[in-house]
Amino acid sequence: MKKLCAIGEALIDFIPSQKGVCLKDVVSFQRTAGGAPANVAAAVARLGGSSKVITQLGKDAFGDFLVATMQSYGIDTSDIQRSEEGDTALAFVSLAEDGNRDFQFYRKTSADLLLEPVQIQESMLDDCGILHFCSVDLVESPMRYAHKKLIELALAKQLTVSFDPNLRFPLWKDKEKLRQTVLEFLPYAHILKLSDEELEFISGKQTIKAALPDLFVGNVSCVIYTMGKNGARAYHKSGFWVETAGYFVDAKDTTGAGDAFIGAFLYKLLMLGKDISICTEEETLEMLRFANAYGAHTTTKQGAMSAMASRSELEQFLNQMK
Repeated sequence: MKKLCAIGEALIDFIPSQKGVCLKDVVSFQRTAGGAPANVAAAVARLGGSSKVITQLGKDAFGDFLVATMQSYGIDTSDIQRSEEGDTALAFVSLAEDGNRDFQFYRKTSADLLLEPVQIQESMLDDCGILHFCSVDLVESPMRYAHKKLIELALAKQLTVSFDPNLRFPLWKDKEKLRQTVLEFLPYAHILKLSDEELEFISGKQTIKAALPDLFVGNVSCVIYTMGKNGARAYHKSGFWVETAGYFVDAKDTTGAGDAFIGAFLYKLLMLGKDISICTEEETLEMLRFANAYGAHTTTKQGAMSAMASRSELEQFLNQMK
């Protein structure tokens, strides 16, 4: 089974001690490891697969914590760089009563954005089968071009490329620039994952079926469309589409749920050892069902990486839901 390689931000999520309180009124927080690409790598590792993270952290205590946490989950951190020029990024989160969240980011001097293309080497992709990335680190910065270089290397090595835009509007001064950036990077990907909340912003269309012709561009072979508690769909370029119903759970924290979902999907794809373009309808449905269950389970715990389940924990959850 080959590795998943994730490039992008790893950061500290400060999760509030109470729900239903605005960020300005939160009294205390709990420190947890996060960052969407790192969360995806954690999901793969927790499920028993192999994964690595390519990023840059500050030479500070928060960076030390992130490296130690990722290593404890079995993530390969050998290609994580450390910088004295930037700081490890922080995100403070407030939670509504239903577990949905709001973010305040501290990353204007973030070390990950300073990762240079020259620091990216082809050997980083050795033994990897999938490269996964998101949009947070695609702002105008050296890291944007580090992404481009690694994606080009991955395509040359015939790896599967996965893209989850994972939109974070507060990090972009110009929302249209964000949309154009997503559309620029979208054709590189073989797998595109987006949520119902992101669809209209990215595509300009109100329904997924209306948007599909604009999403199946370039390399895209599979569009995964998540709908929260209403489940998820996967649309395949060959013409079929599959759907799985949602799980009704007592959601404590939705942070990292989308990352858990796509991480579990990619884990199953790595296990299958096939190109997504030749996956059958039955195989795609099985991956989708597994991912949907894994994402739902993650919302029953607080935190992102810390909420990722092992295979045995997921099986327990599924038995309880029967």
